[in-house]
Amino acid sequence: MNRVSIRVLPLLIFLLFNVSNSEDEEVKQYLVRFMDKLAGVTAKTDQSWGWNMTSDPCTHKWKGVSCDTQLRSVKKVVLDGLNLTGVLDIGSVCKASSLLVFSLVKNNVAGLISEEMGNCKRLTHLYLSGNRLSGHLPDSLKELSNLKRFDISNNNFSGKVPDLSRISKLITFYAQNNQLSGEIPKLDFSNLMQFNVSNNNFSGPLPDVKGRFSAESWSGNPELGGEFISKEFPPSAAAAPLSPRKSKDSSRRLLLIYFGYAVLGLIILLVVAFILISKKKLKEAEADVAKKGVNAYTSSTYDVCKITEHKSEYSASYEESRAAMSPLVVLRSPRAQCLRFEDLLRAPAELLGKGKHGSIYKVMLDNGSTTLAVKRVKDWSVTSQAFRRRMQRLHQTRHPNILRSLAFYSSKQEKLLVYEYQPNGSLSKLLHGSRNGQAFDWGSRINVAATVAEALAYMHEELSEDGIAHGNLKSANILFNNNMDPCVSEYGLMISQSESPSSNSHSNSFSLDPARIRTSFKADIYGFGVILLELVTGKPVQGDELELIQWVNSVVREEWTVEVFDKGLLLEGASEEMLLILLQIALKCINPNPYERPNMDQVAVMINTLKDEEDKSSPYV
Repeated sequence: MNRVSIRVLPLLIFLLFNVSNSEDEEVKQYLVRFMDKLAGVTAKTDQSWGWNMTSDPCTHKWKGVSCDTQLRSVKKVVLDGLNLTGVLDIGSVCKASSLLVFSLVKNNVAGLISEEMGNCKRLTHLYLSGNRLSGHLPDSLKELSNLKRFDISNNNFSGKVPDLSRISKLITFYAQNNQLSGEIPKLDFSNLMQFNVSNNNFSGPLPDVKGRFSAESWSGNPELGGEFISKEFPPSAAAAPLSPRKSKDSSRRLLLIYFGYAVLGLIILLVVAFILISKKKLKEAEADVAKKGVNAYTSSTYDVCKITEHKSEYSASYEESRAAMSPLVVLRSPRAQCLRFEDLLRAPAELLGKGKHGSIYKVMLDNGSTTLAVKRVKDWSVTSQAFRRRMQRLHQTRHPNILRSLAFYSSKQEKLLVYEYQPNGSLSKLLHGSRNGQAFDWGSRINVAATVAEALAYMHEELSEDGIAHGNLKSANILFNNNMDPCVSEYGLMISQSESPSSNSHSNSFSLDPARIRTSFKADIYGFGVILLELVTGKPVQGDELELIQWVNSVVREEWTVEVFDKGLLLEGASEEMLLILLQIALKCINPNPYERPNMDQVAVMINTLKDEEDKSSPYV
């Protein structure tokens, strides 16, 4: 048996090697056929293009082709703006089973998209805009379950769009300036970021676009209607000559109409005057509150809401009763203007999570029509007055990507902070838990990194003299709002090392040590560096971030840096060079010496520069 095995083994290796090569040769044949139909003589005469059987698409770098460096397989075909005038053979290019990105933008290509489009199973980006493609879209499009970007704008496609509801990862749908008809396809508009179907022949009801897109996204489709669109009335027929009596009646009607307009105008003027006077009084009241301090601010809030302090019938203990008699400071917000502490006590609540600094609850008010998040902090050694001053200072420092508290409560035993509930979870869950069909590719990750860096840089600059850092920065505290924009939550909730009680025991103020202030902000930068590591590796922080940091450092030392990166990012076509740069930024942020870490504004500049370079090098990815 051993002799037979020894004789057979070389034969098996030979057969396997040749089968592997024959499969590669077959794919190459199809790709050459694709280019022959697309570019004709041009590809054959220009040797720099490659695209022939005597070269390899990966090692010889065919024009417009990018490959996976490890698997040696084609992952991108980008042939934009090359004045290609041939016919699209989608079936041949889809023989490259590892293809992720296919783009023919701004050429002059004709032909149809055949049903063989469904063979591009791993395709994530399809860009065909600015050509002469025509015919119906194939039903096999619905089989492209990994598709994220879809752009067929500025062509001559016609007929109905297939059902694409199963493509849950889709974030771009551009189909404007075609001749498509039927109903607009049912898409997941809560996940969609870019959408345009203007200047087609779509009819029927406009889907619920979740208020995320303007009328320009569907204009030029006169047969569209329904609940989410206001249709214009058809123009009236030309008026016939009026008889004298009809002319008099018409004059009376016109007089009444003008009189009605005059009355309406007077009403509008009165309303505007009332609003201006109200705003003036409100500004005067706010100025008065600013002079008198937090206590006056709390009182004015309660006067507006006509809230009286009384014991809650739902209180379960003396402490809760005592808390119910203490004021809940409502920061000026339509969502919580008349909120009372007793409302929070008796409202249905769901525990969302526990941490070393407290618990957070989902609270539903007004029979579920209003949903808030309430953070409960215990054993925080800071006086109520100092806490209130901090909350007021944070309320004055506003950034769209920093989640501000709507209200707060403070007693000796505990403190509560009320936030608007964010329905799309945290960065930690999006990275390491269930994504619920939400796309989180390389482009989304670098966008999150840049957005959070800018928000933190702004807060560090605005609050540098106050010494208020985040104090507990982690991926679980980066939340996503309705538009999937990242928001930093719980900013300034923890007293940092830069703040220590004043030597005067009767004072509620805090003395700020400049050296400790710098250390405090550097701790935020360290936390942000750990978040960057999570973004590039896809690995979670298990209790202590040191385990993740040590693993990354060990891999980098062994010069196997590519092993650090999230395999999903590499498979989708993310640039290893860009990933490496972001990894290097992360390593700068987690430098063991706090004073060798960059400032947050420097980090924001580095990441935004990286993001700009990524946009330039891969404008469609």
